[in-house]
Amino acid sequence: MCGIVGFTGDHQAAPILLDGLSKLEYRGYDSAGIAVRSGSEPVTVIKAKGKLEVLKKMTNDGEAVSGSCGIGHTRWATHGEPSTLNAHPHASDDENVVAVHNGIIENYQELREKLTKSGYSFNSQTDTEVAVKLIDYYYKKYGQGPVDSIARAMIRIRGSYALCVMFGDYPGEIYTARKDSPMIIGITGGETYVASDVPAVLKYTRSVYYIGNMEIARLEKGNATFYDIDREEIEKELVEIKWDAEAAEKGGYEHFMLKEIHEQPKVIKDTINSVVKDGRIDFGEHGLTDEEMKAIQQIYIVACGSAYHVGMAVQYVIEEFTSIAVRVELASEFRYRKMKLAKNSMVIIVSQSGETADSLAALRMAKDMGVKTFGIVNVVGSSIAREADSVFYTLAGPEISVATTKAYSAQLIAGYLLAMQFALARGEMEQEMYDKLLAEMNTIPEKIEKILEDKERIQWYANKLAGCKDAFFIGRGIDYAIGLEGSLKMKEISYIHSEAYAAGELKHGPISLIEDKMPVIGILTQPDLYEKTVSNMVEVKSRGASLMGLTTYGNYGMEDLADFTVYIPKTDPHFAGSLSVIPLQLLGYYVSVAKGYDVDKPRNLAKSVTVE
Repeated sequence: MCGIVGFTGDHQAAPILLDGLSKLEYRGYDSAGIAVRSGSEPVTVIKAKGKLEVLKKMTNDGEAVSGSCGIGHTRWATHGEPSTLNAHPHASDDENVVAVHNGIIENYQELREKLTKSGYSFNSQTDTEVAVKLIDYYYKKYGQGPVDSIARAMIRIRGSYALCVMFGDYPGEIYTARKDSPMIIGITGGETYVASDVPAVLKYTRSVYYIGNMEIARLEKGNATFYDIDREEIEKELVEIKWDAEAAEKGGYEHFMLKEIHEQPKVIKDTINSVVKDGRIDFGEHGLTDEEMKAIQQIYIVACGSAYHVGMAVQYVIEEFTSIAVRVELASEFRYRKMKLAKNSMVIIVSQSGETADSLAALRMAKDMGVKTFGIVNVVGSSIAREADSVFYTLAGPEISVATTKAYSAQLIAGYLLAMQFALARGEMEQEMYDKLLAEMNTIPEKIEKILEDKERIQWYANKLAGCKDAFFIGRGIDYAIGLEGSLKMKEISYIHSEAYAAGELKHGPISLIEDKMPVIGILTQPDLYEKTVSNMVEVKSRGASLMGLTTYGNYGMEDLADFTVYIPKTDPHFAGSLSVIPLQLLGYYVSVAKGYDVDKPRNLAKSVTVE
């Protein structure tokens, strides 16, 4: 949510800021702005409602704004409607302090009242303006400089935030601070970059610092100095980002989402190879030993959105492979539950960004309760990765499209690998079955490539769905879990009202919603549940539904029932979700394309939800 970019160096800042913000558009935004300064000259602030293109035209792609130090922002509205007035950056009354902010300040009303009594006036409806003027208040009251004034403000502010601040008395410098919102700092060739996510700086440098929670950084040309909340200087390690800038470009595809769908065979292969050594899965390097696996009696999988759907599918696999009880919890609910976690349990936090606010809060709650935590994340150095007891990095690389595809598939594979190793370590799976399953898992990338070769048929069917207003996805067991993800893809990028139901629940209410020609997508990859789900499809067809069947090769009777059938290659039923989700991703994508929508940046959504 929101995007922050900052730069100080010898080059003109505005073009760099606009370029960086364009790399963060996937995070979701409704307005944008930059603040640029040349030496000790007053700061120039330019803001605009709408797409980044509006700001680019206003500034002639940044060429019309002079200065080598600046900050930029794309805003996703929380406090105050989308408008030029509410867009960032915001400034103190005398423009001594100018800042951009990502997050939510929960006590902003209380702070606003205090500052109003101290003589400050407010022009916007935002909580950000309160933070800016609070920093200015402490800067003037105590006169101890930027780090001190920011630290004092951080102590008073409740909520989550990432801040980039410029001070009138400190030309060429940017100060940044964070609490529960991501921020990285890049250094190269005497120049310094700061951003809320890696893609914004990859073009310029792969050497970055990760600023920690409740820390402050002073950024100068080619240098960064870090401080804790007590203003004490601290040391940081420079980290090399393995992604390259090319990985974050479209590579000839019309949209990032389509590119990322096609990257799934590679990211699955890479994720498998990262933990499979000499025919055996080894999580030892990731901080989880076989001995620890033997002692686990309960697993809680905690996540949001698509990562939650991963947990739903993995739950079935772990419980079939082992005797471990598994619960899947929405992080936004789990963090507020007054439940007692079982002894000898483990909480698995699944998050692409590693910064998801609710998931991070759930992780911290579990740690406070003395429970072992295990993160499945995609971003190295992210908050969840740093704070979890153990972490497994999915090697999906940068995912730009808001609607996840390859990160979801990498997380699903991570769950399979975890389930298999738990089973072997606990003596609940024979070596022969383990070897057979591992060999089968290695065929998944090739089978996904086969599915992608047939995508034109799915595009043809998607064009027929473009005019529909509602859709159902039904399945049982793992198929139901995959239906949840397919339904989410449909609704989030094509804006069609879509619901996924466990097929056996249709008669308990949802079947009353079936109308003539309503699309119902049935997912049938589990042999033991195939006939049950076929019966449910017959029920909805008799009430006028238009059926799509998604099943494995060999189930050719589906063509007699469904109006359109998609086949996936045969695989072990536990792994079928990795194949069946691909046509559903393509279906959502092509429906959105047919309707002329912005596939990569759906309305009202953000890639990384770093606030509640």
